[in-house]
Amino acid sequence: MLIVKQITDLQKIISNQKKTGLVGFVPTMGALHAGHISLIKKSKSTCSYTVCSIFVNPTQFNDPNDLLKYPKPIELDIKLLEASGCDLLFLPDVSEVYPEGSTKKRNFDFGNIDKVMEGFFRPGHFDGMAQVVDRLLDIVQPDKLFMGQKDFQQLTIVRAMLKITSRQTELVICPTLRESDGLAMSSRNVRLTKELRLQASIIYKTLTWAKRNARHKKFDALCEKAYNKLSLPFFKPEYFELVDGFTLERLNNYDDSNFIIACVACWVGEVRLIDNIIIKNEKV
Repeated sequence: MLIVKQITDLQKIISNQKKTGLVGFVPTMGALHAGHISLIKKSKSTCSYTVCSIFVNPTQFNDPNDLLKYPKPIELDIKLLEASGCDLLFLPDVSEVYPEGSTKKRNFDFGNIDKVMEGFFRPGHFDGMAQVVDRLLDIVQPDKLFMGQKDFQQLTIVRAMLKITSRQTELVICPTLRESDGLAMSSRNVRLTKELRLQASIIYKTLTWAKRNARHKKFDALCEKAYNKLSLPFFKPEYFELVDGFTLERLNNYDDSNFIIACVACWVGEVRLIDNIIIKNEKV
């Protein structure tokens, strides 16, 4: 696996690779786990060359303490990528991605999809995310972009961004990988205490409970009950919503949309976890 830190070197390699096949791209912030590796493997199954980036984007953290606590086990990450068969790791410094004095910034109008749920509780998060993904796509110019379902709202915004910018890059959505008890794999899980880690599976259990009951209950009552299920000692749910999978608007009933997602964010001790589950998928 090649490790490249300079944009000029990366683009020479990508340009040559695109002459003979498709280039897949997996952007990450490091602290890799099996969920990230599944994206690498998905890329390798459909593309002839796979690029992974590790870049902890400072503009994506609205809480400076969260940025400081974010794990950065780069040596372990490199070993995992090498074992997965990744072809190239792009490992730039902040100054490489955002050169000093650079003022280039696109202003995206996402309507309401960046203002609800995560957007409400983490103001500025999605602007930072969109800017860095747009910047990385400018740099890499991949044919396919691989992202996991766990960050569903992020996927929705990236899909909108690709449309706004008229990029030819195809967004490939990959299923959430879970631990044996259902907890969604996340770089943040390692920060849970042993006791809270054992209890954290309640998040997935609550999502699956909501899916079982969605046909028969009003969504307001369903969300309230789900919220109460998560209101345990040392747990602090921020939201539990059933929304349209395209607009992210709240829904009232099962028949209100053909594509329904249950989304949740919950503090478990000092760690904030998010997850989602597809309630209904009858997209035309």
